Amino acid sequence: MEIEKKPWSVTELVSYLRETIELDELLQKVWVEGEITNFTHHARSGHMYFSLKDEQTQIKAVMFASYNRRLRFTPKNGDRVLVRGRLSVYERDGQVQLYIHDLRQHGIGDLFVAFQQLKEQLEAEGLFDPAHKKALPPFPKKIGVITSASGAAIRDIITTIRRRYPLGHVILFPVSVQGETAAKEVAQAIDIMNQLQEVELLIVGRGGGSIEELWAFNEEMVVRSIFRSQIPVISAVGHETDFTLSDLVADLRAATPTAAAELAVPHLEELKERLASLQKRLIQVQTSMISLWRHRLQQLLSRPIFQQPHARLEQYAQRLDYLQSDLVKAIEKRWTNSQRKVERLANQLERLHPRVSLSKQRDKLFYLQKELLNAILRIIRDQEGKSQRLMDRLDALSPLKVMKRGYSLVYRLGRDELVKSVRQVKPGDLIQVRLSDGKLKCQIWGSEESNHE
Repeated sequence: MEIEKKPWSVTELVSYLRETIELDELLQKVWVEGEITNFTHHARSGHMYFSLKDEQTQIKAVMFASYNRRLRFTPKNGDRVLVRGRLSVYERDGQVQLYIHDLRQHGIGDLFVAFQQLKEQLEAEGLFDPAHKKALPPFPKKIGVITSASGAAIRDIITTIRRRYPLGHVILFPVSVQGETAAKEVAQAIDIMNQLQEVELLIVGRGGGSIEELWAFNEEMVVRSIFRSQIPVISAVGHETDFTLSDLVADLRAATPTAAAELAVPHLEELKERLASLQKRLIQVQTSMISLWRHRLQQLLSRPIFQQPHARLEQYAQRLDYLQSDLVKAIEKRWTNSQRKVERLANQLERLHPRVSLSKQRDKLFYLQKELLNAILRIIRDQEGKSQRLMDRLDALSPLKVMKRGYSLVYRLGRDELVKSVRQVKPGDLIQVRLSDGKLKCQIWGSEESNHE
């Protein structure tokens, strides 16, 4: 059998398979339902290794400790579960396996899927971004509480606030905290409290319960109403292990309603102790500052200027006399220099008077006129000599002068064409002969061509 391409190594093939699977977006966020088998929980690392199976097949799975720490139950063989994770290849064994991020017991799978999908959507919109969190008022006078009027949550909140901070007043907005209308009532209560603007802080929540009982606080309308609230919101839903979308969007999450009340207001006794401590520190600082300034004042008073102030004044008075004398001398010197400068300028002005300059310029003008006239005469004489020489050369080259010696010019009559050869005319042609003293009009009777060797 002929091999056309170089064969892959096992490592290359497994690596290619892993990359192909990880590039498939559909396989990077999958939901799988099945039964746990071959479960192993490593005590040292905390990682969980098991397989998920159904009636026909099974697949390897791993859930690392960073994810399984949040589980509310301990998985075991035989549990029906719903998991969310990504598919990849463990290269050492060439084994396709599921890397699990979330794991829920069978029976709450639908709610959990809805929870995760809404969580991912709202997180992508930025509703959980810490940049949107508002600071809580340090000393709120009025705290709004949105919860059931008959539940234990409101009693715990009121008791805690009265005990910790009697100056704070609780305004209850009663709502249903479970059931079909609960989400709508909670969302409307948050909006109404924002419209009234009668409280400085809102506590939204209820006591513990199952995921179904707490579901109103996972509804989108409640999450969005908390996000758009201008009043800071503390979310206090369920017990410490319960977690809802309202907790993520709120400005602060409290593990329980009691914890929310403790976060909402300071402890009066702690404030008194802090105030007493600050008062003590203030007195200490003031005492220290007074002592420091008293010491500095004593040092200043011990200086010679305060012991004998007249001695320093006498020195300044003497220095003032010296300065006054120096000032008078400086003024006199400057006045003398100014007078000398004025005299120099006056003499210079006299030398530059217009009548002196005009006389000099008149003499210079007469001299220049004389020089100009001599230059013009020299130029004229030079040009006359040059013109005469050119005329003599032109006369020597003039054809008229040559013609006076018996030469003539022959032109064809009517064409003004100079005849230079007997071949230019034929018998019967009219010609014009130009002499030095006139012109002759003639007719050719015949021609004879000379032979020149």
